[in-house]
Amino acid sequence: MRNRGFCTLINQATHRKLLPIPHRTLPEPRGQDLDFITVAHSHVINSHWEKLHPLCPVLTPFRLKHLLLNLQNDHVLSLKLSQWLLHHHPSTHTLETLSFLLHTLAKHRQFKTIQTILTKILSSNPPHALFHSLLHSYPLCNASPLVFDAVFKTLAHTSKFRSATLVYTLMKQHGFSLTVESCNAFLSSLLRLRRADIALSFYREMRRSYVSPNVYTLNMVVRAHCMLGEVQKGFEIFQKMGDMGLSPTVVSFNTLISGYCNKGLFGLALKVKALMGDSGVQANVVTFNTLISGFCKERKLHEANRVFSEMKVANVAPNVVTYNTLLHGYGQVGDSEMGGRVYEEMVRNGVKADILTYNALILGLCKEGKTKKAAGFVKELDKENMIPNASTFSALITGQCVRNNSERAFLIYRSMVRSGCNPNEHTFQMLISAFCKNEDFDGAVQVLRDMLGRLMSPDSSMLSELCHGLGRCGKSQLALSLCSEMEARRLLPDGFDKKLFITHPQNETSR
Repeated sequence: MRNRGFCTLINQATHRKLLPIPHRTLPEPRGQDLDFITVAHSHVINSHWEKLHPLCPVLTPFRLKHLLLNLQNDHVLSLKLSQWLLHHHPSTHTLETLSFLLHTLAKHRQFKTIQTILTKILSSNPPHALFHSLLHSYPLCNASPLVFDAVFKTLAHTSKFRSATLVYTLMKQHGFSLTVESCNAFLSSLLRLRRADIALSFYREMRRSYVSPNVYTLNMVVRAHCMLGEVQKGFEIFQKMGDMGLSPTVVSFNTLISGYCNKGLFGLALKVKALMGDSGVQANVVTFNTLISGFCKERKLHEANRVFSEMKVANVAPNVVTYNTLLHGYGQVGDSEMGGRVYEEMVRNGVKADILTYNALILGLCKEGKTKKAAGFVKELDKENMIPNASTFSALITGQCVRNNSERAFLIYRSMVRSGCNPNEHTFQMLISAFCKNEDFDGAVQVLRDMLGRLMSPDSSMLSELCHGLGRCGKSQLALSLCSEMEARRLLPDGFDKKLFITHPQNETSR
């Protein structure tokens, strides 16, 4: 519903009738006002800031507006005056006087400075109030429409989408257009927060408003389609780039490759990579890393290694992400030998290992039950001043579970919690399974209670294993009590039937 609201606001912007820009006048200064402005202007242009202090108590918004108008051809002095006032006499500036300053800066295209000022203004003023203040002073300052674009862009950068859309609607009502750079900022912020559907709706509005997209725009549109799983639609946009007079960049190709890899369509991903050479675009480290990562996630380590070899033939240097991806892939399948070779090459090439490197190596060894070798890498962590994280502990717990050493696994789990690392559901499941295999059901129940305390639920098969084990020990009533407790807290797995574990008390042995 929330997303639909944004899309509705965007679409409504097209159907509003143009409103006239309000015509406001500013009376000419006379008498004391004129004298004050003349003196103050002289102090400013001569940088006699100390002489402005006694004037500030009678510096009215009317006088300040005229002073800023007199300085509008010198944006440096306008900004210096405003900064001096905001520092020494902040109450002299109003939203209206700040609008005069913003108009001056916009005419001189000082957009970074404008964005800094706008961020502060918008933190304490609603965007529609700022917009109308700028609109009313627009004719007086003979201003540039880019000031409104800057407001929209600032809101886009700070991910205030509803406010940005409101400002865009107001701009459309008064005949102001957005620049493609501001549209790109809005699209980028939307994609960063994974609001791809709104991004595509906004792109359609861009096209209706005759804002010409550039290659950065279309790269983001391709990415939005890929995020929604619509890779073919992304490819169609990619194909249209040439018709629009734009050449795909390496980012265009990489985005499509990532989209195909995420859907497991590796043949199409490799075809897009082949297109890069035909288009004269050189594959980069991101291209190869994306393919390697895709193959590793599907546990296609042979294909990942082939891409890794192609990468080196193409003289693209692997980075820490490349090595970590391969190490993690080999770690997941428990191939510590290949993981060791990759790590040795990494060291030879002078690529510095990070915590992800060590975690992948430790996991690979632990999956094979080689806990002593894994402990050696834990010591390396200490030498490198790296702190073990949740993944490190989880890997070590895996090693002890593989060796059916549930007690040792539980001690590592306790160390994990003391270190402030949060176990995930997979860690709890491993521990419960290890205790069940060793028929230590009291230990399994203790871990389950810790799991429930973190509002996590075991999967149905794991809970069945535990409950059956308790039943064999004559503790069916405990199993039923646990299930009832989980049901009351809405943590009972879907489809799990606790009635299967109801027994008659007389058939139970004493607990």
